This record gives sequence, structure tokens and C-alpha cells, in this order.
Amino acid sequence: MILELGANDGLRGLNLKDTRANLSLIIQRFQAAGAKVVLAGMKLPPNYGPAYTGAFQEMYADLAKHYDLPLIPFFLEGVATKTDLNQADGIHPTGSGYAVVVDMLWPTLVPLLKK
Repeated sequence: MILELGANDGLRGLNLKDTRANLSLIIQRFQAAGAKVVLAGMKLPPNYGPAYTGAFQEMYADLAKHYDLPLIPFFLEGVATKTDLNQADGIHPTGSGYAVVVDMLWPTLVPLLKK
């Protein structure tokens, strides 16, 4: 299960304790059900300030370490900020953008699929 959540929380400037608690609960529930969880992190624009954006990114690394999860540090690596790979809103990838995302995910997923 690829878990990629929290970006909207960050963009809304929500308390990261709440976001972390929600992600933790989701991870715990999937693990309890026997699912292998891959955590996909997100990044925020720099206008949210270095303290908040840094803590936001660290949240994913900390959760991955705590729950012993494979981590994809940035789900939109190679896609974010590229107008030709995003829809008109500038946030959500197009089909071509998702093709880039899938190519980036494979190195993490293939070893897990072989188990």
C-alpha cells in the first residue's frame, strides 16, 4: 500500500502533530491488517517558512523510521513545478506527469513485489 497523504494539511498550515497522528493511525491500521506500507513524502513551497517546511519533511522520515517503512522522500520528484507535467492548477500531475511518478516509484516497489 502506497500511503501518500498530508500535503493538503501542510498547504493549509495545520498543526503537524495532528497530521502525524493521523498518518500514524493509518499506518497502524494497515499494518494490523497485514499490508506492507510504503510511505511517500511530500514537500511544501518555501513560502511556508523553513521551520514548518523542514518539520513537515522530517515528519515523513520520522514515521518511516518509527514504523520501519520504505520511504519515497518526495512523491512528486521530477514532476513538481513542471508546467508540462501538471494540470492547470499547477499541483496535480497530468497523465504524463504520473508516468514520471510511476518510473520514480519502481525502484522502491519492485523489491517489495518480489517478496
